[in-house]
Amino acid sequence: MDRAADRLELAADPVRRTGRLLLAAGVEQSYVDVDDPRYLHFEYVRRMAAVADVAAPAGATVDALHLGGGALTLPRYLAATRPGSTQLVIERNPAVVELVARQLPALPPEVRVRVDDARDAVAAEAPARYDLVFADIFRGARMPAHVRTVEFVAEVARALHPDGIYLVNVTDLPPLVATRVHVATLRAVFADVCLIADRRMMRGRRYGNLVLAAAARPGRLPVARLSAVAARDPLPGLVLHGTALDSFVAGARPATDD
Repeated sequence: MDRAADRLELAADPVRRTGRLLLAAGVEQSYVDVDDPRYLHFEYVRRMAAVADVAAPAGATVDALHLGGGALTLPRYLAATRPGSTQLVIERNPAVVELVARQLPALPPEVRVRVDDARDAVAAEAPARYDLVFADIFRGARMPAHVRTVEFVAEVARALHPDGIYLVNVTDLPPLVATRVHVATLRAVFADVCLIADRRMMRGRRYGNLVLAAAARPGRLPVARLSAVAARDPLPGLVLHGTALDSFVAGARPATDD
């Protein structure tokens, strides 16, 4: 167990009575409303949820794989918005799994949680198994190198249905070098890729989270709908796609295992 795991806690939100924050070494990791799983506190989670909302008709069940569990915010959201959806959550830290199971509301039986490494878990999956794969994998403030390479992304693509979507939470700071590399890496495998982010981040004004979405089929991502949702968010965002994303990623090379 790492040092951060020794300092895990679930703290009550002083503003929202039913809110709980998962903290690791005092740093916010996840947020759950114990009475309302549809409430999403962090903007990057709202952006990932927005993609999930438009990935299939409203209320339709999906098969989802979550790489990185935390307090299980998105599994709870999908269980509430798409009841009966089959979900598997992979969380590498058993202390997180134990704390969340002990102190937060139970999940429906369709949601399973397993302690494992994300790359090992994806490699073991059957082909074309999932409609959605979410990656929110961090050690400290960085996404581990072994889950941000072309080889890993190819394994994710293999585990997705032909119309499936891969969603990635990335943290970065200006000039967003790591994000450009990650976009280039996704584009080496997937035909359709977009980036959703706070406008201030794209102007080089803050550190924070960006969401990447990728699909194998060209035109699969509903970019216009995602742009409208991002613009209405309390922290307005924008979507980069097509030629705008070409300009953003120009010169970046995909990351590989070598």
